[in-house]
This record gives sequence, structure tokens and C-alpha cells, in this order.
Amino acid sequence: MSGVPFVDLKAQYARLKPQIAEAIQDVLDDGRYILGPAVAKLESELAEYCGVAHAISCSSGTDAIFMPLLAYEVGPGDAVFVPSFTFTATAEAILLAGASPVFVDVEADSFSIDLADLTKKISETRAGGKLTPKAILAVDLFGLPADWNGLNALAEREGLHLISDAAQSFGGVYHNSASGSLAPVSGTSFFPAKPLGCYGDGGAITTDDDGLAEVLKSIRVHGAGADRYEVVRIGINGRLDSIQAAILSVKLSVFDDELEARERVAQIYDDELKDVVATPKRIEGLKSAWAQYTIKTEKRAAVQEKLGTAGIPTMIYYPKPMHLQAPYLPYGGGEGSLPVSEAICRQVMSLPMHPYLSDDDARRIAAATRDALA
Repeated sequence: MSGVPFVDLKAQYARLKPQIAEAIQDVLDDGRYILGPAVAKLESELAEYCGVAHAISCSSGTDAIFMPLLAYEVGPGDAVFVPSFTFTATAEAILLAGASPVFVDVEADSFSIDLADLTKKISETRAGGKLTPKAILAVDLFGLPADWNGLNALAEREGLHLISDAAQSFGGVYHNSASGSLAPVSGTSFFPAKPLGCYGDGGAITTDDDGLAEVLKSIRVHGAGADRYEVVRIGINGRLDSIQAAILSVKLSVFDDELEARERVAQIYDDELKDVVATPKRIEGLKSAWAQYTIKTEKRAAVQEKLGTAGIPTMIYYPKPMHLQAPYLPYGGGEGSLPVSEAICRQVMSLPMHPYLSDDDARRIAAATRDALA
């Protein structure tokens, strides 16, 4: 078996080529490349899709979680609680804001932030007196929404801001509510390999808070006020290009169909692998966007080698937790401090996942994985 892509953007482009060409040409003809009509159109579509009042597009998924931290005036002396089993952008945004990350362990089966450990870390931080607990930055890893009922209740009880890093879960559902509507403010990514991706970097922030939305719009344009040369706060250059917005609108038109295809692939993997390896947890009432399909095995290196020989690409998200990465060592408790995150990083392995993977190829990948695990 050869030539199976981990993510197949070329197949998607082949499907949408005429529509994408027309959308790009419309932007070129219009000539408004920054915050033009294509951006306004996309933002309206995203807000409607998520069921929220506001969608504020921005230049990346990293800015989509950094900008809310700026809007909430999170900074030096503040603690932001964040899972250690995540991509660096989540923790990076906290340091860029001038605050301190407090790393929290995750659940072994869902990979979501552990509410018991989170509660403990908040209490310990308050008692320590060196940092002021200010916010929780929780992550929907691999496409599955976290425990947002529990997180919202905890944040309200503790008086903390709650931010959703939904970079991998756009399209996911939590008890009939869409990802992007599950926290007071959510940030997502349109990196090309994400379930909904553009042809470059891009992101969006969603919220029902009118006042917060206005602040975020100001922040993404250098802190502009009533006009671009009135500066009312420190901001960033965080705008989404009109061409990328136009491409995303086209892709959004087939997004639900692609989500169904991702679910079909995931179900094939589940059926073929659930009796031989730890497959992704399914939670009643929750729907994953299947950004990745991630199994856990103690024989990861050997399985990867065998699958690679068979022409099947695999990826490791993530080989080392954030609290053990060099820039974050001063903020973590070192080796052994977050045992679940550390163990997961030694076990996880993701299989090819995209909406253009045929059922036959999915079954062949599953069969090869079973053989490699034997």
C-alpha cells in the first residue's frame, strides 16, 4: 500500500477548484484585500454556523487565543491554567501576554483537561500568593469538545475568565451546541490541515459578548479606535486576508459533508481497531470534528515503523508535554509532576484522517495497524 496522504488537501481542492477560483477572482476584482467584503461575509457565516452573535476573524489560531487574553487584560502576575498536553501555541499565548502558565494534567481517555487537577491547581495557586488566578484556557484536543459544563461552572465559581482553544474542534458538537459557542469566548484555527482550513494561516474568535467583540476588533487592528489613527489600546496586526476569507467561505459550504465523511472514517477505524488498541473515547452527546484520529499503544515505535514500511504515514501529537519543554520548565513541576500527560506523550499515535479517505483505504490502514500491533 503506497501513496496514502495523512491529510489530502489536493483532493479537496480538486472538488472545489472552480468555486475557489471564482471566489479569489471576486476579491481581485474588488481590490479590497484587508477586511474587505469577503471577510465580513465569512464572519457572518461563521457566527451563524456556531450559533453566536459575533465571529471576529484573525490572522492565526495563535492570535485567536492571544487576543482574548489581551482583551481581558491578563498580564504580569496573573496565572492562566492550561493543559500540558497540547500544542505550544496554547501556552505560548499566555507568555506573550506577560502572564504565567500553570500546567494542569489531562484525563487519560478523553485527553481533556482534568477538572479535579484543575481545581487543585487553582487552590494551590491562590494559597501560594505569588500569582493571581485570572483565567482558564482549556483545549478541545483532536476534535473532541472538553467538559464545558464543568468548566463553565468551575470558572464561574472561581471568578475566572474561561477561554476555549477550539483550534482542533471547529465542527464539533457538545450536547447540541457547536464548538465556538461553548465558552464565553473561543478561538479556532484555519491552518490548512485543520478540519476547516484556508491556504495559509488564519483563525477566528467567537463570542456572544458585544463589548468583548468590539475590543477584539480593535485589538486586531493595532488597538484602533474610531478611526485607524486613533489608538485606544495596545493591539496587534491580527487581520485575516480577504482572499483567505473567500476560500474559507467556499470550504464552509461543504464542511458538514466533510464532517460526515470524517465520522465515517473514524467509525471504520473504531470497528476494526477497538478490540486491539485504545481507540479515541466517544462520549454520549458529544461529536468530534476528528481533526486527528489518535490511538494509544506502548509499542508505538515498532507500529510506526511497520506502518511506514507499508506506506502508511503516522504522526505523533505530541511527543513531549509542555511542562517539560525548555521554554516552560520554569513554570512546571518537572518530570513526574503531571503523570497522565507524560504517559500519554509516550503512547499516542495518529492515523491518516481526512474526508477524502476512501472506505477501502481506511479498512486497509486499519488492517495494517492490526497486523503491526500483533
